[in-house]
Amino acid sequence: MQHTVNPARPPLAAVAWHRPLLLLAALMALTGLVSLGGLVVDPREIVGAPAWAKPLKFSISFFLYALTLSWLIGQVRSKVRLAWWLGTLAAAAVLVEMVVIVGAVLADTTSHFNVTTPLSAALWRVMAFSIVVLWLASLIVGVLLFRVRGADPARSTAVRAGVVIGLAGMALGFLMTAPTATQLENWQGVSGAHTVGAADGGAGLLLLGWSTVAGDLRVPHFVGMHALQLLPISAVLLELAARRVSALKDPSVRRGVVRVLAAFYTAVVALLTLQALAGQSVVDPSPDVVLGACGLLLLAALSIAVILARGRDRGPGPLEPAVVPVAGGAA
Repeated sequence: MQHTVNPARPPLAAVAWHRPLLLLAALMALTGLVSLGGLVVDPREIVGAPAWAKPLKFSISFFLYALTLSWLIGQVRSKVRLAWWLGTLAAAAVLVEMVVIVGAVLADTTSHFNVTTPLSAALWRVMAFSIVVLWLASLIVGVLLFRVRGADPARSTAVRAGVVIGLAGMALGFLMTAPTATQLENWQGVSGAHTVGAADGGAGLLLLGWSTVAGDLRVPHFVGMHALQLLPISAVLLELAARRVSALKDPSVRRGVVRVLAAFYTAVVALLTLQALAGQSVVDPSPDVVLGACGLLLLAALSIAVILARGRDRGPGPLEPAVVPVAGGAA
């Protein structure tokens, strides 16, 4: 069965949200509220950070991830049942990760990089395996999304770029898992670190914990991973702006802008990664990093201005109907 629709506005009926991931999002919202309460009533610190800060951060991150992946799976048009099972597997992997994280807080110990006892080492391996499962499930869903045809071109570009950059951002987390030279020289049962150039647990940003005195690989990991949300949101915002900006009424113009935003986002993630690996705090950038960031921002702004100017000269493009197949979700 097929419906003919305006390419900028696919029908909501064409998207079947993945229910297990929606359930996970609700659970993460509840876990976030509990963690927020823990920050208020529990004064404990673990490795220099409030004990409930990590569950709160992960709850928020996984809440956004679950909602986004649920929406993305609803847009898959082929291998729908496979996509459903991949989403369910991803939800289970996240649940395992959160059980270990919250359990570690209740046990007054660390969850990540902890191999001090056979139990903690086993739990760390379980967490590592769950993240690999999560990454692979997201990758395969991304491949399935690349096969979707007939959607708004800007939105499709945003989704595909968001998936690719998001997967790269998730993969950056593996840079944290190798033991540092200091850890190998003075083994204390900790294998891996967030911080580059200093020990974990030093001065950091409120709640986020990102180091303010050294490099921190959580920064590019976080920024890259959430391209999965930010780029599709940018495409939707461009559609809304098209009501007032005539040049944006042309889908090809919006696609051009999204491509620039995706390239800019990729360059920012790369810059943040290099900065972290150099042992430099995100809040204390070197002149080279500042110059590079300003250059990227200027180049992106100029590119978007050129695209909009050309679109304005061309006038709004024809709104040709796109064919969007309607497929139900698997249960």
